[in-house]
Amino acid sequence: MTLHADRVALNPIQWANLKADPSDPDSDDLWLFADPDFRADYPGVLAQVRSAGFRAVMMEVLDTQTLQSYERMVADAGLALAPGYASIALPEDHGVHLTPGSPDEVRWYDRIRRAAEESNYFGLDTIFLAPEMNWAPGTRRTLEHAAVGAGFDDSRLDRVIDVLGTAAEILAAEGVRAGLHNHVGTWVETEEEIERVLAAIPASLLGASFDIGHLAWAGIDPVRILKRHAGRLVDLHVKDLDLEVAAAGRNLPTPYRTAVDRGLFREPGLGHIDLDAALAALPDAWDGWVIIEVDRASMDPTASAEVSWAWADTRFS
Repeated sequence: MTLHADRVALNPIQWANLKADPSDPDSDDLWLFADPDFRADYPGVLAQVRSAGFRAVMMEVLDTQTLQSYERMVADAGLALAPGYASIALPEDHGVHLTPGSPDEVRWYDRIRRAAEESNYFGLDTIFLAPEMNWAPGTRRTLEHAAVGAGFDDSRLDRVIDVLGTAAEILAAEGVRAGLHNHVGTWVETEEEIERVLAAIPASLLGASFDIGHLAWAGIDPVRILKRHAGRLVDLHVKDLDLEVAAAGRNLPTPYRTAVDRGLFREPGLGHIDLDAALAALPDAWDGWVIIEVDRASMDPTASAEVSWAWADTRFS
């Protein structure tokens, strides 16, 4: 198949997911998308994304921005927008028990409605949909042992399916098609969990928007999954990994952030995943978005974006 450069975007996560002290792997993790001060840095970040060669960036409207101010900022950088990311929490994980049909249950999905509104405003009709990443004390998949389905529970997965299904229905009602986004550290992490969700929710409501790196981190063959669900693919996140770090983390209980601090994430082409085989597994007529992510840059963020585009530039016409 022919992959087009105007359907390739970067998630500028390199500039947002940092260590407080880059020289100290034990220093605090920073998530600058949530930092009000990042608003002042965001235009410069997007300018660097464009300078690296990317024509599009993943939609990521800050909580401190209006849609109009974000639109102006992206336009000033000379970038187009690619589909964004929505996550939905399991109420029980937050000690919340919702009565079906109650106002509180309806309001639980307000962030999903906001994601639909953002997508529609910018003319985007697809979105990545995932369960929440939960960092509460005692959460095994993030804090104890990532990528192995720790703490699996049938009844909880059924509830996750219910919540994801409702979120997908809300998005569909607004003309936005959701694709299931597998993510290590969430309740949809393993191959069994991915298959259970896709079997339970109709494809008309929920497609598949896989993350190549998170599949491989969980020990799943990305090529096999892409081929199995070829007719359901919506969009794709592409990232590369040090598979030795990933395997070590599965074999010996390793928290999510510890694996990241050990150098798990790599710029595309610098890790061990056969990304070309994954791209070759995409259906011939597929025209979804490919969003490149480097969840923690192995170099300066600007250099990371440049290396990422250099990889893409030889593969997308």
